[in-house]
Amino acid sequence: MMKALRWKRGFGVLEAVGLSLWLGWAAEAAAAAPATGTTNRLVWDTQRNRVEADIQSWSLEAVLRQIAAQTGWKVWVEPGTTGRVSTRFQDLPAGEALRRLLDRLNFALLPQRDGPPHLYVFRTSLQDATQPVWAASEARGEGGGAERIRNEWIVRVQPGLDIEALALALGAEIVGRADGLHAYRLRFASDAAAEAARARLLEEAGVRAVDPNYWLPEPPEPQGVWSTSVVPPQVRPGPVDSSSRVVVALLDTPVQQLSGPLSGFLLDPIRVAGSVEPPADRPTHGTAMAETILRGVEMVAGADSKVRVLPVDIYGGQPVTSTFELAVGVYRAVREGGAQILNLSLGSEGDSPFLRELLQQVSRSGVLVVAAAGNRPVTDPVYPAAYPEVLAVTAGDRSGRIAPYANRGEFVDLVAPGASLVYSQGQPYWVSGTSVATAFVSGLAAGLAEMRSRDPQEIQAALRVILSAPPRP
Repeated sequence: MMKALRWKRGFGVLEAVGLSLWLGWAAEAAAAAPATGTTNRLVWDTQRNRVEADIQSWSLEAVLRQIAAQTGWKVWVEPGTTGRVSTRFQDLPAGEALRRLLDRLNFALLPQRDGPPHLYVFRTSLQDATQPVWAASEARGEGGGAERIRNEWIVRVQPGLDIEALALALGAEIVGRADGLHAYRLRFASDAAAEAARARLLEEAGVRAVDPNYWLPEPPEPQGVWSTSVVPPQVRPGPVDSSSRVVVALLDTPVQQLSGPLSGFLLDPIRVAGSVEPPADRPTHGTAMAETILRGVEMVAGADSKVRVLPVDIYGGQPVTSTFELAVGVYRAVREGGAQILNLSLGSEGDSPFLRELLQQVSRSGVLVVAAAGNRPVTDPVYPAAYPEVLAVTAGDRSGRIAPYANRGEFVDLVAPGASLVYSQGQPYWVSGTSVATAFVSGLAAGLAEMRSRDPQEIQAALRVILSAPPRP
C-alpha cells in the first residue's frame, strides 16, 4: 500500500514563496468553426512565424507537445491544467494562433537571452506554470520514459578477463569503465551488431552478465523569478572531522557555489563524466538540489550542522547521462566519498539489473538511498525509486495531496514538498518536481542522522513521523 505522507513544517518556506509579480492576461476565446475532419493537424512555419491548424477535440497536452516539438520552445504548464482543443484557422501570426489554441487559458511567451523562448500556460498566474511539457519527440525529465541505448551493453566480467581483447574481438569500443565493479560500457557500430554480439558475450566463460544501458535525461533547470521575501537557508556549517560528519551524495548535474556561507557545506566534487565548467549566469539543477537539501537539514539540525553535501557530477555538461554513469557515481560516492545518504533526484522507466544489484549492496552496508518517483501522474514504476531498497519520494501540495503531475504508484514511500526557491548570485530561482521533494527528504534524513541516529531504518521511521498524514491521492 502506498504511504502518502504529509509534512508538518517547512512547506511554507518551500512552496508558499510569495512571489510579488503576478503576470496574467486572459486569452481570447476561440472563434473558429470546429474542424470537419478527423485528422488533427498543426503546422508551425517558424521561418514566417505563421501557423495553421485543423484540430478536433485534441487534448491540451498533445497540442502543447506539438508546439514544443515544432517551435523548439520550452513549454511550461500549470499542473492539473487539462482540456480539449477544437479549432481551425490558416496563416495566423503566432500570438493570434496561441490565443485560438489555448482558448480561455492565460499564457506568456518570454524571450531568453541564451536559448529558445519559454511559453508559460496557466489559469491565474505565471508562477503556477511549473510543469514542463516535453516535445512529442522527447523523452526527458524524471520518469519520462525508458529509452534503451540499443547499440550498447553493460558487460560485467570475472576478475582477470581481458576486456580490451574481448572488445576488440567483438568490434566494440569501451566507452565507460568501472574497474572496481568489473563492469564496462561497450558500444557497437550498430544496433544489429550489438544484438549479434550479445549471444557471443553470453557464451563467454568470463562474462557474468550482459545488461541494457538506459538514457537518463537531464532534469529541468530552475526558472528565474522577479522577487520574493524568502531568504536562503540560514543553517551554517559547523566544524567536523571524518568521523562526525554526515555525507549526502548528490548525484546530479554540476553543483556551483552556493549563497554565502552555504558553500561551506560542499565537499570536493566527484566527476564521473569528465570536467565541465557550469554556466555562470544561472544555477544548474544540481545547485538547486544542493540548496534544497540544506533546507531540509535546517528543519531538523538547527543553526549549525555537521552535514556535508558531496556533489557527484554524472552528466558532464551533456543533456543526458546513462544508468551506467549513475551506477559508477553511486560506487564512487560510497567508496571514495564515504556517503551515508544518496540523493537521486532523477529516474526513468529503464530497469537496470546492474544498477539494482549495486543499490542492494550499498543498502545492505547501511547507506540510505533516496530517489524521485517521477513527474508524470501515473502509477508506472520509475527506477531507481521503484527498487525495494530505495526510499521513493513523490511530490505533494500543502494540503498533503499528491501533486497533479506526480507519480502515485504503490512503490512510493513518502510525499514531500515539490517546490523550492533557491538562490544564485543573489537572484532567486524557482524549481519544482519530485526531484525537489527527494532533495528535501534527503536533507531531513541527513539532519536526523546528525541529531539522532544513523541507522537507515530509524531514520525512515522518523521521516514517517515528520511527514505523516493519511493517504490523500
